[in-house]
Amino acid sequence: MNRKKWWQTYLIVLTADLPEHRLEAGDIGTVIRVHPCGLKFDVEFVTLKGETFAAVMLEADQVRAVREGEMARVREVGGA
Repeated sequence: MNRKKWWQTYLIVLTADLPEHRLEAGDIGTVIRVHPCGLKFDVEFVTLKGETFAAVMLEADQVRAVREGEMARVREVGGA
């Protein structure tokens, strides 16, 4: 695997609600870009059908890594 692209399939957990994007703390996203400073991330959140729900730039303190022993939950978000 190309070491420069490890983050392209890296799952993160949102740590704060983002009502302007209809995202809630605990939502799971995929890092699609790490900014050069390493402190900002472009993250995509998708529905379980694979449709993009939101793509947002987040600060490092708004996300955390997925932890061992965690399980995803389902919540209704309406139309994407």
